[in-house]
Amino acid sequence: MTASRPRTRTAALLAGVMLLVSACSSAKAGTPVPNGAEAAAYVSAKFSATLDKLGDRFNGVDSRKSVLDTFARFDNRKINSTVTAVQLGRPPARLAKNHSNLDSNEYLDSYHPANSPVEYLLLGPVYASLAPTHWVSMPYTAGDLNECFWAGTQDVCKMLGAVSDSVDQGRAKTASSKADGGVELTADVTLDAYLTNRVVVFPQDILDQIGADMKTKTLQARIVLDPAGKLTEIELGGTISGGGHELELRSHYRLDGTPTENDLPKIPDPSDVTVLADSAAVSDFYARMGEIQGR
Repeated sequence: MTASRPRTRTAALLAGVMLLVSACSSAKAGTPVPNGAEAAAYVSAKFSATLDKLGDRFNGVDSRKSVLDTFARFDNRKINSTVTAVQLGRPPARLAKNHSNLDSNEYLDSYHPANSPVEYLLLGPVYASLAPTHWVSMPYTAGDLNECFWAGTQDVCKMLGAVSDSVDQGRAKTASSKADGGVELTADVTLDAYLTNRVVVFPQDILDQIGADMKTKTLQARIVLDPAGKLTEIELGGTISGGGHELELRSHYRLDGTPTENDLPKIPDPSDVTVLADSAAVSDFYARMGEIQGR
């Protein structure tokens, strides 16, 4: 099981939350908005009209630091990883450090300096056979793409996409105001929505063992927005059983302070960088990486 490379799925959820926050601003902290009986319908109504505008909200402007923990277990097979990410400046420099919590030698750090025509990837020891140097570089081709293509955010977009799909099915549950004027939302998310949005990419032999009955069961989602409607935290997880199997999933994203230049690495020395000059070289590199991850 692996986290996937960037792909063209812009999960939709955040652009319209300003409507929700504005409507909640006068509510007492910790109470449902507008009240317990109407909360689910209220959340669904507010979000259903604005679920296609995440790209407008995630536009790469805001500087931030974040942490994303991901755990997935199918019976005795598991992944456990942490992505720490930094986005700083306009245009942004971006760093995403993807480290396994099961093997300290398995990590990949991606770094795109602001305005650089290339992006860099630091290879942990598990991936050392992919290049004779610690770093590889490849042409930066995501300049016109929204933030959901960035390693520090793409999994969050997938989580929000799964929530979006489930809210469309009427599975929103509660909206509660917070003491700081923000809002906390909860929803049930079907396993089918989770798999469709590829929050975690499972190998085919596992997918073949996940029956239709398991896909209808739900995970729990919690989303926290600040008073300005900015996403500060999202959790998605639960345990689902069926067909003699057990699937445990936990993903938790949260902001982690204010970034500074000290959070970014220096541009690697050219002598320690293997250049992947074109798309063919990049494709070959990722194909060989996939072989290592599939072992």
